[in-house]
Amino acid sequence: MARSGKVKPVIGIVGGVGAGKSTVAAELERLGCERIDADAIGHELLAQDDVKRELRRRWGEDIFSPDGSVNRRALAERVFSRSSELEALNSIMHGRIRRRMQRRIAATRQNPGTPAVVIDAALLIEAGWDDLCTDLIFVDSPEAQRQRNVASARGWDQATWKAREESQICLDKKASRCDYTLDNSSSVFYLHEQIRRIFNQIVPVAE
Repeated sequence: MARSGKVKPVIGIVGGVGAGKSTVAAELERLGCERIDADAIGHELLAQDDVKRELRRRWGEDIFSPDGSVNRRALAERVFSRSSELEALNSIMHGRIRRRMQRRIAATRQNPGTPAVVIDAALLIEAGWDDLCTDLIFVDSPEAQRQRNVASARGWDQATWKAREESQICLDKKASRCDYTLDNSSSVFYLHEQIRRIFNQIVPVAE
């Protein structure tokens, strides 16, 4: 992606469900980047009264726990069954998440001690947040490995994993939008070695 002048890099991580995007973002954070976790921002927003009102208006009380918090599992069951429902949720959440990310990016760019920003967001391209990035990295991982990862980390069965994957842009299109590719089919050591190499390519451009 194009970068003008000496603008501090904003690195977006792209890949399939369970590919290891958060692992890559965590390593970039260890290398000094400011990590923006879109999922964490979304969780925070679900606790806001204005967001709860919109969710309740659309899906009623069934998606709320007895303590008044949003039952994320119940919400997911509603929205991933029909594309129109997912679109409704995205219309409520994506704009709010984007504004928070923009504020974080702007603040980080004022900090000379931070070499870059990394955005960890499952729906980076689908939500249109890739336009906030100067560089995109695609995390390539075999299908069987990705299924094992989500089964182990999230307890998802194959049907749940497949539904999430099919709700996103196909991997070939994602890969074609990216500037760099990481091979996450081998060891963690090899993955980290690739991350450091790409990081060293990206950061000097802004220096």
